[in-house]
Amino acid sequence: QTEARSREATDLRAAVEDIEAVSPIAGEDVTLSETISRLTNSEELRQAALMASQALSADDSGYDTKDALSLVDQALKSWERVVGFDPGAESLRSALAEASYQLSEASLGISSYLSSLEGEGEMSLEHTHERLAAITALTRRYGPTLEDVISLCEGSSARLLELDTDTERLDTLDAELTHARDEAWEAASLVSSRRESAATTLAEAVTKELAALAMPNASLHVTVTREETLSAHGANQVSLLLAAHPGAEPLPLGKGASGGELSRVMLALEVVIAATDPVPTFVFDEVDAGVGGASALEIGRRLDALAQTSQVIVVTHLAQVAAFANNHLHVVKDTDGQVTTSSVTRLEGEERVRELARMLGGMEDSHSALTHAKELLEQTHSVSRR
Repeated sequence: QTEARSREATDLRAAVEDIEAVSPIAGEDVTLSETISRLTNSEELRQAALMASQALSADDSGYDTKDALSLVDQALKSWERVVGFDPGAESLRSALAEASYQLSEASLGISSYLSSLEGEGEMSLEHTHERLAAITALTRRYGPTLEDVISLCEGSSARLLELDTDTERLDTLDAELTHARDEAWEAASLVSSRRESAATTLAEAVTKELAALAMPNASLHVTVTREETLSAHGANQVSLLLAAHPGAEPLPLGKGASGGELSRVMLALEVVIAATDPVPTFVFDEVDAGVGGASALEIGRRLDALAQTSQVIVVTHLAQVAAFANNHLHVVKDTDGQVTTSSVTRLEGEERVRELARMLGGMEDSHSALTHAKELLEQTHSVSRR
């Protein structure tokens, strides 16, 4: 690239020298072509101009002169003597006066044109051809138009200055790039160290939460691998791995956990990081799958803790989890044999107690089930208030 810029500077200097040697003027190529045409046909133009001048206005101005201007003037004078006899003749007098004026202007113009032809006769036709040839050569080489040639010459100074200082500028940019890269790697190394420290803390905290979420033998492992290249996120590859039981090989979450386990791992993660990085809304679909009893209550407590800073939506079939909710919604599907519909009802008061009783044992009207449901609500609400 440096060699290409050096060649460009050399070529641009040569172009400027060629153009300045000729010093063309905008539009000069057109003017020269017109001049050559006049010089080449100057004799014919002169003869035609002389004949036209004599036809319009002869040198002698006698009454019987036959040039056009004299004849029109004679007609005008004759008409002016009688125009007063008929008002309708005034328009014809005006036309004759206008014709006389136009012929006078044309006669003066032809005289001026003859003078210009005499002046151009002093110019060298050969010199004019040489000048046009030089300008044509410039347009062929640096054009395609004379305006392009002139623009190239006028804009050369700024471009040559840029090219001449290019090496120094590139050296400066290289130094800046090297400095920026060193700073980026230094920052990436610091981020990597902090990630490795945080990975250990996060893994321990989440593993502790999993034990309370009916996964007592599972452990979360967070690995931070240092890469050879930098990206927008630094120089690390971060992976979350789950070991289902002691001695098991940790596997990526997508391979080593069921759907319910994935939900509980997510819940544990969110509970741990909610204090530092809250999310507006969480949706958990049967996060309590495969658990019950005390473990289900513990899941409910974790969801309730998360709901203190975020909106938490939970799909559950466990009364131990549903009892922690601030809003209990009952979803029912129904069909008439042709169309299936779903309805959502907010449960409050006794309706909620009966629903919790049904979820506990399927007997919503059983006195013991209702009593158990009420106790569950009281227990979970006291936990939430704490």
